[in-house]
Amino acid sequence: MRLPRSESYEKRMEKFFIGSIDQGTTSTRFLIFDGTGTPVASHQIEFTQKYPESGWHEHDPWELVQSVYDCIEAATKKFTDLGHKTSDIKAIGITNQRETALVWDSETGQPLHNAIAWPDTRIKSLVREFRHKDGADELPELCGLPLSTYPSAMKLVWLLRHVPEVKKAYDEGRLMFGTPDTWLLYNLNGGTEKNVFVTDATNASRTMFMNLRTVQYDDGLLNFFGIDKNKIKLPKIVPSSCATSFGAINKGPLKGIKIAGCLGDQSAALVGQQGFAPGNAKNTYGTGCFMLYNVGTEPVISTHGLLSTIAYDFGGKRKPVYALEGSVAVAGSGVKFLMNNMGFIRDSDKVGELASSVENNGGTVFVTAFSGLFAPYWIDDAKGTIFGITQHTQRGHIARATLEATCFQTKAILDAMEKDSGHALAELAVDGGMSKSDLCMQTQANIIGIPVNRPSMRETTSLGAAIAAGFAVDIWKEFDELKDINQKDRVIFEPNITEEESQKMFRKWTRAVEMCRGWLDVGEEDEEEES
Repeated sequence: MRLPRSESYEKRMEKFFIGSIDQGTTSTRFLIFDGTGTPVASHQIEFTQKYPESGWHEHDPWELVQSVYDCIEAATKKFTDLGHKTSDIKAIGITNQRETALVWDSETGQPLHNAIAWPDTRIKSLVREFRHKDGADELPELCGLPLSTYPSAMKLVWLLRHVPEVKKAYDEGRLMFGTPDTWLLYNLNGGTEKNVFVTDATNASRTMFMNLRTVQYDDGLLNFFGIDKNKIKLPKIVPSSCATSFGAINKGPLKGIKIAGCLGDQSAALVGQQGFAPGNAKNTYGTGCFMLYNVGTEPVISTHGLLSTIAYDFGGKRKPVYALEGSVAVAGSGVKFLMNNMGFIRDSDKVGELASSVENNGGTVFVTAFSGLFAPYWIDDAKGTIFGITQHTQRGHIARATLEATCFQTKAILDAMEKDSGHALAELAVDGGMSKSDLCMQTQANIIGIPVNRPSMRETTSLGAAIAAGFAVDIWKEFDELKDINQKDRVIFEPNITEEESQKMFRKWTRAVEMCRGWLDVGEEDEEEES
């Protein structure tokens, strides 16, 4: 039986504050939490999404940095307006979109290309080429990831082949490479002046350059991708929670406050959901949808289409903790497609309302394969396809089918996790933008056949980064101290349809997935990429 914390403990923890930089795919946020995990101030900014060609998705590296500074300034003002002092903030954590690749010049600190965002699919033909190389089948055993358009490695290969400035910097030993955490930490510390050039283990495990077991760069992996470690500067891999490795903010209202935690966004969400025990799992419904399942201190290499990754590494005497991961490329971005491309809704939060305007999907199935299909399918040549449209199909049916697409893919991932781990999940913890929709979460519970557990405070990704920083500066010392954080007023969605009904829906989805495979042949795909 878990005893509640004493009132004096709660009061004491309310006096500790931790900042959290949350740099996502479409927006940047800065939140300030107290020691009970309650956000007391925040600010969010959306930044520009660049789509220069079909399948391409880029971000302006400097806009990412500026958005962080702007969010810090605005949230800190709200914090001090409440009567707090900036010196009350003990540390800052950072969490970020993973796999997004950035390159810059070590001498000038200037980026050499836009950031190539993780959903970008320009490298499909490169992936096909590398799948025929000797050793391709052994990659998951070494780094936990299969060859796909998803990880960072192939994005770097594309940059070296197609951007002369990047190749020249590489040949001259000036090329710095990193994911968004590394780029932000480098610049938040002053760039070339301090030269803080690090990444944490969770982000490094998404590049395909890091050996899962040694938690260091692997010569065999680098050689497979044709990367000469003497020509490129790769960030030092450090634990996710550390009081000294990540430096400090170099300017602005929080100048001098140390950065003490760093986690890739999906790992941060697992930490924020207190997924510290093997068998714990969370699903985050953001731009994409990502499920992480804690497997303990030894990696489990999937044989059912999942990824193996570092869940978190809190350093000290603790071993790194591993996870199985299933990734859905399109979740919230499917809702934005209905809003921005189709004009179905004016506000993404209204999608549940539109979907509720009809009793069911009306026989419509939407395979939202805008970037192919990720786990557990890994179908690069799939295209977004809507099946079952009739003259009676309404916008509400398509909205409902859009939400269901994420739920069906989550079901496929859960089934794969059960096969890989040998254990069925009893309950799924959820967070992220789409989890706000009661209809979506009820649909999810119905499709997976187990309860869905949603916290009232859904900023779990930001909270995870704050927890990593808090551990580094001894606000917390043991995971047990976090057991009451964000546990109040959680909503449990129980399945309310029969198992037979659920299986019937999933069979139709599976049939639709098979039918959307191979929409373009290889020649047509290459033409589309070049057009």
